[in-house]
Amino acid sequence: MRKQIMDIGFDSLSMEEALDAAMERIAAGERCRVVTPNAEHALMCRRDRRLLEIINSSGLVLPDGISVVLASRIIGDPVRQKLAGVEFADALCGRLAEAGRSLFLFGAKPGVAEQAADKLREKYPGLTVAGCLDGYYDDESKVVEKINAAPADALFVCLGAPKQEYFMAAHERELNVSLMAGLGGTMDVLAGNVRRAPDIFIKLGLEWLYRLLREPRRIGRMAKLPAYLVQAVWFRLRGGGKHA
Repeated sequence: MRKQIMDIGFDSLSMEEALDAAMERIAAGERCRVVTPNAEHALMCRRDRRLLEIINSSGLVLPDGISVVLASRIIGDPVRQKLAGVEFADALCGRLAEAGRSLFLFGAKPGVAEQAADKLREKYPGLTVAGCLDGYYDDESKVVEKINAAPADALFVCLGAPKQEYFMAAHERELNVSLMAGLGGTMDVLAGNVRRAPDIFIKLGLEWLYRLLREPRRIGRMAKLPAYLVQAVWFRLRGGGKHA
C-alpha cells in the first residue's frame, strides 16, 4: 500500500514484503525502479519537481529514514516501518543468491564496488556479481554499454541523489536489467569502508545521531530532519493528513 506523506508516496511494507515485491519483478522480467528517499530527498523534491516525478513514478518507494516514519505519524497515516536502503540491498543480495540471479554494482570511488563484490560473495555464496563500475565517468552512454555487456538481473546505482535517480530514469529502457535501485552511500557500507550505527542506535531511531557524532561536519545535512518534521506539523495544521 502506498501512503502519501506530503509530496511523496511511500510504500508501506515490511522488509520481507519489499524483498518479495522486488524478486517477483525480477522473476517476471518486469522493469522496476527502486528509490529510497529520506528527509533530505523529500526537501530536495520541493525545489526539484523532476526528481519528485521520478520518485513517485518508481516501482518501489522505500521510506529510508526515521524522519519519514515520524512524519507519517504526525500527519496521521503512518507507514509500517523504516526500510533502510542498505538493509534492503544486503537482504536482496541474499535473495538473489538463493534464486541464482545476478547483480551489477555501479557507483562509489574506484575500487569500492569490487570490494563490495568480494564481501557480498563471501557473505552470500552463490551470488553472481556480473560486473562492477565506479561512479566516475564522462559519458553515460559508455556506462550503459558496460552494464549491458555484463547483463544482470539487478543493478545497484550508488551515485547519490539526485544523480542516481536521474540516471535510472534516463536509461531504464536501455539497460538490460529488470530491477535497478538507487542506494546512495550503500556501496561503501557493503564494502566495509563505512560502519553503520550500533544496533541500539538503529532500534531507537537514532542512527542519524550516531553519524553526526562521528562526522560533525554533517550537521547541515542533519538539520534537514527537524525541518522536514516541522513541515509535517504545518501540513497537518493546515488540514493535511488522513485524519485532519
